[in-house]
Amino acid sequence: MTGDGLVLSMLEAGDGRQAATVLLRTYGPSILRYLRSLLREEDAVDDAFSLFAEWAWTGISRFRGESSLRTWAFGVAWNAARRVTDEAWRKNKERLKTRDASKLAQEIRASSALELDRRSDKLEELRRELSPEEQNLLVLRIDQELSWDEIATILASASEAPSVAMLRKRFERLKERIARMARERGLLK
Repeated sequence: MTGDGLVLSMLEAGDGRQAATVLLRTYGPSILRYLRSLLREEDAVDDAFSLFAEWAWTGISRFRGESSLRTWAFGVAWNAARRVTDEAWRKNKERLKTRDASKLAQEIRASSALELDRRSDKLEELRRELSPEEQNLLVLRIDQELSWDEIATILASASEAPSVAMLRKRFERLKERIARMARERGLLK
């Protein structure tokens, strides 16, 4: 049985705690890579991942099946990243209430540390010049290989509700901009 099938069967059986554990173990490492690509500062990544784990842990029982669990998890992670980058968050960090979620988040972070991929400094510098929304679109489509429908669902959960056509057009413009920036820096000819 796949991770999604297992989580859904646990939810149907009323075992939200075990469903959350399987969800975090299944998608936690890719969510952590996603957050690292977006936030880059390890403290912010840790905060966002902990917040993601808390929200996923407490929210899994309310999963309605309107998207895949993977899409739902990335939506939760995107909202956690947005919260962590919010000015108010930096001033008043929230404490996690669920020890199990916090413990599991730490375990996933530790096991994923070996998977950190290093990118060249010039490419990272180029990526840092993109807005958070542009970075998110790039990471979801290229790094996480999500479909346009999944990306639209994730962004809709953040009250943006873009259409698939709008996302594709935004992505095409973003690719052109990145190529232009790369040529200007001598990364492309």
